[in-house]
Amino acid sequence: MRRDISFSTQDGLTLAGWLYLPDNTDARHPAIVMAHGFSAVKEQYLDKYGEAFAQAGFAVLIYDNRNFGASEGLPRQEVDPLLQIRDYRDAISFAMTLPAIDPQRIGVWGSSYSGGHVLQVGAFDRRVKCVVAQVPDISGSMDLRLAVRPDLLPDMFEAFNADRAARYAGAAPELVEVVNQDPKSDCALPGQDSYDFFMGSHLERAPAWRNEVTLKSIELLNEYEPGDEIARISPTPLLMLVARHDTLTVTDLALKAYEKALQPKRLELLDGGHFTPYLDGFTASSAHAIDWFRQHL
Repeated sequence: MRRDISFSTQDGLTLAGWLYLPDNTDARHPAIVMAHGFSAVKEQYLDKYGEAFAQAGFAVLIYDNRNFGASEGLPRQEVDPLLQIRDYRDAISFAMTLPAIDPQRIGVWGSSYSGGHVLQVGAFDRRVKCVVAQVPDISGSMDLRLAVRPDLLPDMFEAFNADRAARYAGAAPELVEVVNQDPKSDCALPGQDSYDFFMGSHLERAPAWRNEVTLKSIELLNEYEPGDEIARISPTPLLMLVARHDTLTVTDLALKAYEKALQPKRLELLDGGHFTPYLDGFTASSAHAIDWFRQHL
């Protein structure tokens, strides 16, 4: 069973999403709080996870990140990871007020950018009893350096400075494409697999998604290091789902971060690339998450 919900953040925004409940509505259920990754909206396959988790007996709170989809927030299309992390914690606070949810059994799930977010949430918020990080972002600065040719980085940093100066003078934020088929483009997420995922899901199921983010979003990515605090998640149980051929949140960085995490922890290697867990690898990715949540919630 799914219904629309909304909740307020501590800085006064309304974030919108869905609440999935198991068929047995008389009991208080363990709950999973989740949001999508960089620029994505909830219709880009999070409904599949909500349905699978609810069928397994969990309440599931899914919402659009601030500035995206059905949620409020300005400037539109701006990805601010620190504010998104705070929103996860407000979503947990909201979930704890719901009669159908057991406030002592709440876990978090994140994927890609939000996979990095849940590492941070799990490290500092002890209300969280279980963490699942799927193809998680580990280091924003490394993401940038792997995606952009070294000789082009100085021009990018100059563009950040010019955009900051223009915004300070009252100009609108500069926007860049999220994906583009041209490998020489200045899009935020280069690569054919990124293009196929976002454009395919946009056309098939997510008309609210827009192929643009603010340039400031890329600057903030460069300052984001979610893997730095991974050892602090313990003793909260951590499951990391890592794709064997991930070229976006690259496999080796995720594996190195996993080695720094303390027990209890578990690693599952998924076949395919960064977006496979949502698509052909959905059965495996959702089953691993369900098993972990069942053990620890």
